[in-house]
Amino acid sequence: MKVQVLQENLQRGLAVVGRAVATRSTLPITSNVLMATDGGRLRLSATDLDISISTWIGAKIEEEGATTIPARLITDFVSQLPPATVSIEVPERTRQAKLECARTESTINTMDAEDFPRIATIEEGPSIELDAATLRRTIDRVEFAAATDDSRPVITGVSVKGEESKLTFAASDGFRLAVSDIELGAKQAFPVTELNLIVPARALREVGRLIGDGAAPVELRFNDKQTQVQFSMTDVELVAQLIQGTFPNYNQLIPGEYNTATVVDVDDFMRGARIAAIFARDGSGIVRLQVQPAGDGSSGKLTISARADEVGDNEGEIDVKVDGEAAKIAFNSRYLADVLGVLDGEVRLETTSPSSQGVFRPAEEDGYVHVVMPMFVQW
Repeated sequence: MKVQVLQENLQRGLAVVGRAVATRSTLPITSNVLMATDGGRLRLSATDLDISISTWIGAKIEEEGATTIPARLITDFVSQLPPATVSIEVPERTRQAKLECARTESTINTMDAEDFPRIATIEEGPSIELDAATLRRTIDRVEFAAATDDSRPVITGVSVKGEESKLTFAASDGFRLAVSDIELGAKQAFPVTELNLIVPARALREVGRLIGDGAAPVELRFNDKQTQVQFSMTDVELVAQLIQGTFPNYNQLIPGEYNTATVVDVDDFMRGARIAAIFARDGSGIVRLQVQPAGDGSSGKLTISARADEVGDNEGEIDVKVDGEAAKIAFNSRYLADVLGVLDGEVRLETTSPSSQGVFRPAEEDGYVHVVMPMFVQW
């Protein structure tokens, strides 16, 4: 193999696939990046066997071929090169790559491309085209609620259900639940009768990162057995192994009624929650919320407080809109900050009692709902 690529393109491509490189594996070659000529371009691929990422960069191909190079070494090396053309040459029947850039020459030991795990690509199967900004916002609003404990693999994933003209993303770690809908629109027919996937939260997190500020639509494609999912973006593909199992029935966790609905400016709410969280750090991470109607049927105040015996206490007030009776509830400070961090404008908090879950929705309904279990405190 002999190719020439621009340093900035190679550096960007290595950054794209680097997040899929295995950090702990019994298969040493998965700590390498696969470089292969492909249709007049250079394809870079990495996999940890659960997630695979491939990207294509422009290159001058002098000799076709493929090799694998240690990911960390090549990434660090290329990042220090000047913005010039990088020449990569791997002579046949050798296990060394020769790299030249400006006045720098290096040789790097390689491993055979034939030994690299096959990068699965879903060429055929049902597909859905999604708006990039909408998908990224949905991922940002949901993935953080997935569990990180592998003792229950199913809830480390995000449920993706589809029917008719809607996709529903949901994640829950047992203490909170995030659900967000994506309307597909009348022009796009749903490709299957029923879609029920569990996508690893990490895979969706990477998809959100890869989308970035991109505007081009994202193609979601899955195989007929619904064991793999592929997200295709401009010059980038991510393929993930789906989690097998049954995702919990989360609809029963969303209360259908409430006694108090409080509409709060998100920025004010976040500021008050962050201040209270400073004190909550030494008090089991608990932030207390108390809602008091003003008596005119609409306005009122929200008191946000936290206390820690060894540090002190804090209390702040916010003007809010209240529908219903006085209410009080306590939340884990991190869970509260997480949900407020993915909202803007105004948020609607629905509560029933101090011991019942709280429900957060955008004040202007957009298909998102977030449920948080309360903390039990002495009031």
